[in-house]
Amino acid sequence: MTNIYLFWGEDDFAMSQEIDKLRVEVLDRDWSQFNYEKIPGERPENAIAALNQAMTPPFGSGGRFVWLANTTLCQQSSEDVLAELQRTLPALPETSTFLLTTTKKPDGRSKVTKLLQKHATIREFSLIPPWKTEALEKKVEKAAKEVGVKLTRGAVALLAESVGNETRQLWNELEKLSLWGGETSKPLDEKIVARLVAVNTHNSLKLADAVRRGKEGEALALVSELLARNEPPLRIVATLCSQFRLWLVVRLMADAGERDEKAIATAAEIANPKRIYYIRRDVGSLSSQKLLNALPILLQLELALKRGSPPLETLQTQAIRLCQACQ
Repeated sequence: MTNIYLFWGEDDFAMSQEIDKLRVEVLDRDWSQFNYEKIPGERPENAIAALNQAMTPPFGSGGRFVWLANTTLCQQSSEDVLAELQRTLPALPETSTFLLTTTKKPDGRSKVTKLLQKHATIREFSLIPPWKTEALEKKVEKAAKEVGVKLTRGAVALLAESVGNETRQLWNELEKLSLWGGETSKPLDEKIVARLVAVNTHNSLKLADAVRRGKEGEALALVSELLARNEPPLRIVATLCSQFRLWLVVRLMADAGERDEKAIATAAEIANPKRIYYIRRDVGSLSSQKLLNALPILLQLELALKRGSPPLETLQTQAIRLCQACQ
């Protein structure tokens, strides 16, 4: 079994859970302060320092756990670091566990990435796109099972809609529901979820839908609500971009005469082909040209936010432009 791991992705809460589990497996609690090392991975020389630590036998009982956090090795690395990795990884003692983490997807062309593919267990912790409702619901079901909460199908759907891809909030809400459920064997329904969970009725998908329908007042209100709830502006934009691309793919295939829902679902990267019927109905009043016109506006919005423009004014201004493009 490998003792080298590469964890990557933006779901920091899910990643931290797995890191905690791994640490518990490796470290002896009484000796953890001597055998646990977390080293910042931004500087190249720290990678060599981490490898040297990983080669050191543990003190006392248990194993040694070395964590190179926020590493950039899978994007860029010097020849010296690569050579040290090539020399050290195959010779890493069984008593040491070496973990590398990064939010960025490893570059498949990188020699370091190829080396880790050979020697390490690689796990992805990416956030599920908020429009992939089936995947979000499966995530809720899995987490509920781990926490020990029984939910009806309606409760699962409502909870997935409420928390979106926020893994930390999902676990917090499930722990709250587990206290409410107590020892009852009866699954909790959507009424209980609506009562106890901070239900997100103002999410980015609803903003996209308001824009699609050209409802300027509704879109402006939703922007204000989202920002008031500390929703990251760039995450709002990412959802809008993804939703408009989805609508555009479905619209273009419909214009091309494609009627096979499975083929459209494959092109649109949708797990459930039955959703195509509803998406086609949603975009039925929008021409492909209107959807194409929205894409440059979304690009300008993302660029403005990345350059530091005020989020509220910028989002509201571009939301009006998007509504007008869809009218």
